This record gives sequence, structure tokens and C-alpha cells, in this order.
Amino acid sequence: MELVDLSVPVETGMPVYPGDPEVSVAPALTLARDGVNVLGLHLGSQSGTHVDAPFHVDDTLPALGELPLSRFAGPAVVVDARGLAPRTPIGAASFAGLGPAPGGDAPIVLVATGWSAHWGSESYHGHPFLTEEAAALLVERGVRTVGIDALSVDPTPADDFPAHRVLCGAHAVIAENLTGLDRLLDAQARGRPVEVWMMPLRLDGADGAPVRAVARIG
Repeated sequence: MELVDLSVPVETGMPVYPGDPEVSVAPALTLARDGVNVLGLHLGSQSGTHVDAPFHVDDTLPALGELPLSRFAGPAVVVDARGLAPRTPIGAASFAGLGPAPGGDAPIVLVATGWSAHWGSESYHGHPFLTEEAAALLVERGVRTVGIDALSVDPTPADDFPAHRVLCGAHAVIAENLTGLDRLLDAQARGRPVEVWMMPLRLDGADGAPVRAVARIG
């Protein structure tokens, strides 16, 4: 068994979606002054590697605490969408061969664009993105958790969020800012099963939360 960290580090000044709260991490208490070390954290619910609840795009849809824990863990299939030019749409054809996970259920689908290599640079905003048709196909196949190694499943910045709307409208969870998906692709190509855990902070009523995303390669 091999565990793979799929999360970016949470640190001051880390990349955030345009307009989101900036991240600040600094000592609040120190051993020398207060007898213990405690960090003060300032960040948004969509900071770093995180999940979106359907409530993120629609007040009438389920918030984070209303979703079953099964949305955040399970067998995964990694789709290889690497090598695309900046801002290239990822269409439904990329998911045409998607099958069920071991056991017959719809898998967690992780989209590997390779864009995590741009983390921390301005070019990170130029990531590929899912089309509305691709999101609709995933929903049709029963997928209710979709992750991507990019800032968003829609373009950045965007005036509309069609992939979010389709996925969230089906009460699906979206994970963004993943990293390390190339290692999962390699394992998958060797026939090794992949499971992922992306458990959010328990923020009931929230639009989403940071996660520590981890994969287990069987």
C-alpha cells in the first residue's frame, strides 16, 4: 500500500481564486511568550485544496454539512487530460470510456491536467476546464464527486460557471487545487487500484472547506 498526498500546503500568500480572501498563517501564541505554540489562520472556505458543496453556486442546494461522507471518499478513476494548451476546454469525449469503479458503483473522477506544475505562478490561472457537456456526461454516468488539479472546473476568471452548475445541480462534490495526480495515473496504468479521501473541515452550512486529500494506491 502506498499513500500519496494530493494537497497543496496552506501558507501565507498562497494562490487563491480572484476575489477570494487572501491566506495568512502566523503565530498567535508562542512557546516563549505563552507557554504553547498556536497558529492564527485567516483563509476562505475555498482556499488551497478544497471541496465545493452544491450550496457554493445555489442557495437552495445542499450545504457542506448536508452531504453524505461517502461523497468525500472511495474508489477513483483518473482521467488523463495532460498536454493541453492554456484555457483548452475538456469535452465529453475525454470521459467517453469511463466505466464503473471496482464493485460496480460510479467512481470518484479525478481529472489530471498537469496544471498543478504551475501552482504559485500567474499561468496557473490559464488552466484547462470542463465543458458543460462533459459535466453533464459525468452526472449521467452517476458520478457525484469530481476533482481537478487546477483552480476550477470552469475557466478562471469566469462570468458563468456551467460545469459547476451542472455538477452542483446533481448534488455532486467538486474538489479543486489537487496535486500529484500524475503518480495516480502511473499506478492506474500498472493496474493498481486507487482510492481517495478528501475529508473537509466540519463547517455545517458552508459552501465548501479545505481538505487534506490523500490517495491510497493498492
